[in-house]
Amino acid sequence: MKKVTLLVGLAAALGFNNAEAVDWNWKGDIRYRYESTFKDTEANDDEHSRDRHRMRVRFGVYPWITEELSAGVQLSTGGDEFTSRNETFDDAFIADDIKLNEAFIDYHPMFLNGDVNLILGKRDVAKTLVVMKDLVWDGDITLEGITLQYGKDADGKEKDGVSAAVGYYILDEFNDNDLYPDPYIFAGQLAYTGEVSDLGFKVGAGYYDYVDFDLDNYDNATKKSILGYSPLFDYTGKDYNIAEIFASVGGPITETIPWKVYGQYAFNTAENSVDNPNIDDDKRDAYLVGLQIGNAKNPGQWAISGEYVSIERDAVTVLTDSDRNNTLSSSTPTGTSTDLEGFKLSASYHLVQNMTIGANYYHFNQIDSDDPTYHLFQADVVVKF
Repeated sequence: MKKVTLLVGLAAALGFNNAEAVDWNWKGDIRYRYESTFKDTEANDDEHSRDRHRMRVRFGVYPWITEELSAGVQLSTGGDEFTSRNETFDDAFIADDIKLNEAFIDYHPMFLNGDVNLILGKRDVAKTLVVMKDLVWDGDITLEGITLQYGKDADGKEKDGVSAAVGYYILDEFNDNDLYPDPYIFAGQLAYTGEVSDLGFKVGAGYYDYVDFDLDNYDNATKKSILGYSPLFDYTGKDYNIAEIFASVGGPITETIPWKVYGQYAFNTAENSVDNPNIDDDKRDAYLVGLQIGNAKNPGQWAISGEYVSIERDAVTVLTDSDRNNTLSSSTPTGTSTDLEGFKLSASYHLVQNMTIGANYYHFNQIDSDDPTYHLFQADVVVKF
């Protein structure tokens, strides 16, 4: 009894008896995915490359601590691949890894009316930056570093009007700044969201400077990672200073069925030089265009979309979407990052409250290769809570 009294007294002294001190916001999602990859070839051993059943689980808490302070911690499945949180069913039922996917502090001072967020730590890229689609950033990435935002609320949702972000994100730490300077990204963005008549629109631009990222993560002898994570890449003799522009416009078809047209263009402004002899100046462009009808937000609603994507070899980095790129996996790092063109078709249906079913089909070729066309089919069941 004395121990109980002591614990209660300690909690009271620390302020844990104040129910208004923290507004806990628990969020999570579970996705079950069947995935099949194959390619066009007559060779029996290559006709059908891989079938997988996969799971992605994310679960976190996002406390609103005071009027000026919030935070977030999220755990997720995932291995050593920085563009995926999927866990493949294998290993004869061994327990799967759970890792720290988000951990951040968000300070939004009231002397600036809460319109500015200073974010310290590791956070979902779409809530950190203004992300139209996945031409530059894969949707599973959580950036690590410091972000100064304007025009987003504390949940990462964009407000109408001007949005801006400046960020510094650490890519690695080698503990040897003379031989291996620590690579990082400096990011800057400006966007505007508005409405004209019954049409909503968004336009924006971004710039992402990769500093000291001329690294080699590909061992030719073993065909495996040198740095211990994937995707594979070899950026020796290269640099990435990516300029991006993006836009979307949409409106209602009916009261429950909207439409939206969107596009992105990215260009690596770094050029071939003495310091960057491995950049091909003719292979630095990337673009994505798409159309979506419906949004599947409520039970009984559906959505369909189609995208065409072209990414030249030196346009963007391996932080671009991993699904379409993994369809081109080969024995060289080029096959897992860029140098591809093709299309993606998607459909989803909101079956019951908080549960959607969907499918994706990817059809991509490498631009600078005669390799066969790769196909990827995904069937998903997603539950959010």
